[in-house]
Amino acid sequence: MPASALVSVIVPGWNVAEYAAEALTSVRAQTLERWRAILIDDGSADGTSDVFADFARTDRRFTHVTHPAQRGLGAARNTGLELVDTPYVGFLDADDVMLPRALELLVGSLERTGSDVAVGQYTRLRPAGDGYASSPVQPWVVASTAPARAGVTLAEHPEVTGNIVAWSKVSRASLWRDLRFPQGLYEDQAVTQTLYTRARAIDTVAEPVVHWRVRADGTSITQHEADPLVLAACLDALRDGLAILRRDAPDVALRARIRQILEMDLPRLRALDLPPESRAAVEELAAELAERRLASN
Repeated sequence: MPASALVSVIVPGWNVAEYAAEALTSVRAQTLERWRAILIDDGSADGTSDVFADFARTDRRFTHVTHPAQRGLGAARNTGLELVDTPYVGFLDADDVMLPRALELLVGSLERTGSDVAVGQYTRLRPAGDGYASSPVQPWVVASTAPARAGVTLAEHPEVTGNIVAWSKVSRASLWRDLRFPQGLYEDQAVTQTLYTRARAIDTVAEPVVHWRVRADGTSITQHEADPLVLAACLDALRDGLAILRRDAPDVALRARIRQILEMDLPRLRALDLPPESRAAVEELAAELAERRLASN
């Protein structure tokens, strides 16, 4: 482990042997070399642990930890957080790809500005032929990051609240002192909004830092939102994030997030083939948000 490491990249994985080497190679290819990576195999039944062990054996910047049984993505990330000893922390899921300048851009921005969180863009890797191809940056991701900003607050840039994934950003490790991921699905929502509300200042990077893989095997959580249990977790997570903004953020940030959910999330969920109970749950959230939007105008 390099004593001079600036950032710890937490890389959890469960049954991702097919993709893990590409993910870890993308970390090793970073133009910023002062990193360490904490690899957590969450009780995989395939060769994920072997891939992690191989990288840790050949490059001491990688640390490999194994859960004896699967505990979930949030728990795996929390295991990594317990081992962080660097000024900054970031995340990468072990089936995604970190672009070469990601850490240079995100850590470099925080080093220059003194801000607490740096937020970058991301694209989706979608199945294409025998492999995967990157898609354009989605409009809401652009809105959260472009143009590049240095040292802004939530009041000055409320649209950043739409960038809720853990792995598109780097933050000061001090923000995580008493913050951990919840168990279950959609772990990122409440945690990310908490980071934003705790940050004294936020930087944005107006270019992609990660390719997010939408897996051809259909195992991505967002590919199963028609499942009543997955949908319920999604709706709960949206509410949890809003509750944090309502409690700790300026009203303009809450209004921005409500607008994002009404314009982005609800149309996607309404387009699913849902049973009546699930459709009613979506419309209940829509009614809640519409009422709050009217009350804040």
